Amino acid sequence: MLAAGEASRMGSIKQLLPYNNSTLLEITIQNALASKARKVYCVLGANSEAIKSQLKNSRATFINNPNWKDGLSSSIVTGVSYLESIKEKTKAILIMLSDQPNVDSDYIDALINLYSKNQDKVIASDYGDKKGVPAIFPKLFNKQLMRLKGDKGAKDFLNNKEINIITLASKNRGVLKDIDTLEDYNKLLDK
Repeated sequence: MLAAGEASRMGSIKQLLPYNNSTLLEITIQNALASKARKVYCVLGANSEAIKSQLKNSRATFINNPNWKDGLSSSIVTGVSYLESIKEKTKAILIMLSDQPNVDSDYIDALINLYSKNQDKVIASDYGDKKGVPAIFPKLFNKQLMRLKGDKGAKDFLNNKEINIITLASKNRGVLKDIDTLEDYNKLLDK
């Protein structure tokens, strides 16, 4: 779970915005914990102490990204590096964003089920004109993930025509909507 950004477009700590008697970050963590995912790791950076002090959910492991200002890719590198350093026996890594509260356990499980039938392939979310996260990366892609740079996260990697990537389309397009601005947040609350 990537949650290290400072949410400059939002103007406040986006991860802690109230939503469904919780916060955006807690909802996404709860959705991941309710899925078939074995463990949940959350990469924090900006405002990490304030965020951790407000979270009630202690079943996720928090990882600090001291390089969060280097962009989204630095959080992926930090998370993958952490898993490599603890010798975590993972077959694959599911990368999610903390600002997609509608990515529920059913959607996560659908990604995991698709991966279980295609364990040597990257499984990505289908956004129509592009591929994105949530996405599952088999362990054999860890070295490539650790070379990512900038604020694009895995976008270029996932949309590389040379890599055989399987996509999953959501039946409800709103599932993959991320909350970047106050307008996005207000639309989420109006649902």
